[in-house]
Formats: sequence, structure tokens, C-alpha cells
Amino acid sequence: MAERIENQNIIAISPLIPPNSMKLELPITERITSVILQTRQEIRDILHGRDNRRLLVIIGPCSIHDSDVALSYAKKLKQIAERVNDQILIVLRTYFEKPRTTIGWKGLINDPHLDGTCDIGQGFTLARKLLLEINGLGLPCATEFLDPVTPQYISDLISWAAIGARTTESQTHREMASGLSMPVGLKNGTDGGLQVALNAMIAARHPHSFIGINGEGLTSVIKTNGNPDRHIVLRGGGGKVNYNPQDIAEAMNFLTEEQIPRPILVDCSHGNSEKDHTRQVGVARSVVDQFTSGQSAIMGLLIESNLNPGNQKWEAGKPLEWGVSITDACIGWEETEQLLEELAKKIRNASRTAIPTY
Repeated sequence: MAERIENQNIIAISPLIPPNSMKLELPITERITSVILQTRQEIRDILHGRDNRRLLVIIGPCSIHDSDVALSYAKKLKQIAERVNDQILIVLRTYFEKPRTTIGWKGLINDPHLDGTCDIGQGFTLARKLLLEINGLGLPCATEFLDPVTPQYISDLISWAAIGARTTESQTHREMASGLSMPVGLKNGTDGGLQVALNAMIAARHPHSFIGINGEGLTSVIKTNGNPDRHIVLRGGGGKVNYNPQDIAEAMNFLTEEQIPRPILVDCSHGNSEKDHTRQVGVARSVVDQFTSGQSAIMGLLIESNLNPGNQKWEAGKPLEWGVSITDACIGWEETEQLLEELAKKIRNASRTAIPTY
């Protein structure tokens, strides 16, 4: 047999349901639309200095692998969110895609059954159903967008998006960010450097044209306006943390030309926790202390939390512990609740100075 000229290493090509068809099957409601639009605007108000009272806190599991666990967590978080809303705008971390340095579980969308079958169609369905349920509680959601096709299926249900440290340098992801309808956090590189994130912020604010799919699933040219609502996520890296006062000041100086009053959100995990989930609490306290002492550049925190602390190793077919992460280790619920109440109290008791608007 002659050697194939294309698809030589392809086993199968399986069409997915078009995004618009999935949205007809799992439609957004008027109430959920209101929750998302309001939250996006509240995040913009924090980012652009119109709300200088509150911090944005993106909190939740490192990754979603069990819808029932995620919904249970969401119901608990919603109760706290209502109590601390005057000091903290809480958005639930609902991460369905996981970038891998080499190999490993790629997230609920890619492998929803956790068995290597990669039933991506079912993954999109589960992700959209869960987002509808969580937003239906009145609790907004955040995610990291990894595959540029994914936003067509779920972005209408997302209030804040991240572009990760491994993809911030990618032209594809910068172009995607320029067209997203929600505020976007761009992480510094895995080496801890800021230049990649700054370049991404500049690129994402400008118009772009790129290849993607439309709501019918057809290959299309996507033209964007550019996204005015971008900010930096400091996550440490290269063996160093970058949440200390001098780091925040350096990042703010780095971003001066962007003229965004509050452009810095600190990831309490990853390099900033030195990959020790128990150190997240200390990072969060340090950052909030800086905010309440007058560091107006800080807009919020990103925290990895789950029902139970730590993490567990995922193996296909192996039973899993309830409410324990299968990716990065997280703080548990009891510690989460105490931390959020503590941070809200610090902000409530602090005397805040006005942040200039541009």
C-alpha cells in the first residue's frame, strides 16, 4: 500500500455537535444572563478603579473532575459570597481544561469519564450543564481557556477568564483573548518573568483576524475589536515568588503605560506557594495586608480550594476520594471559609484611600 500523504498518524476524526445546537439543547436563561453580565461589569469596575472598596477572589478546585462535588462546593461558597459581598466579589473557579507539561489527565472536557476514552462531546455537555447549575445559584464562574474552540461552547456562561502561564506567549491565545467578552487575566511566564504577560496584554487589546469556528461549527475568519479588560496574574515561577510588596510595585511600574488603575491579581498557588498548598493562606494574607495598607494596584486573588484538602493521584478505573483534587493540591473547605471571613474582616476594618480613575 502506498504511504498516506495526509492523516498518516490520525486514528479517527469525529464531528462534534455545533456550538449553537448545544446552546439550543442547554439554553442560558434570562436570570443567568443577568448574573453574568452584572458580574462582568463588577469585575470591570474593580479593574478600572471605579470600585476601590472590594477585591476580586477567584476561588475553587484546581480542576473540576466530578460535577456533584463541584455543585456541593458551589452551594457552600454561595453562602459565604453573600456574607462578604461588600468586601469581596467571589467568583467560582470552574476549570475544565488542563495544560500538561508532558502527559496526564487533560480535564473534564477532554476526558469526562476519567478513563482515557476522551469523549469530548460529552465533556462539553457536562461542562455546560454544570455552568448552568452554578450560575443558576447566583454564583458566577471563571475558567481558563486552553483550546480556542472551547469558548464557542461555554463562554456565554463565564464571567472571568484566564490565559495560563504555558499559553500567554501563544499568538493563538492572545488573539482569542482579544475577542472574549469577559475580563481576562494573563499569567506571567513559568520562569516568573513579566515581559511575556505584558506583551500579551498589549496584543490582546488590539484588533485581530484569525481562523476559528462559528456557532454552526464552520471554519471561519474571526475578527475582533480587542479586549479593553485585561490584567496581569502574578503566579511566581523560576523558583521565585512574586507577591511581595517590591514585586507588586515592580509589576505596577512595568504596566504603567497600560493605564489600568488595578491591573494585578495574585495567584496564591503555583510558584507563589512554592507548590505547597498550605502556604496559600499566608500568601493571601500578605496580599490583602498590602491592599489594606494602600497598595491600590491590587485587584484580587486566585486561590485553589476544594471540599477536602490535598490531592490524590488519578489512575484510570481507580476509585477516587470525595472532594479531593486530582490535579494540584488545594486547601480544604474549613480553611477556605475561615480565610474568606478573615480577609473580608480585614478589608471591612481598613481605612481605604481613593484610587484614581483614568
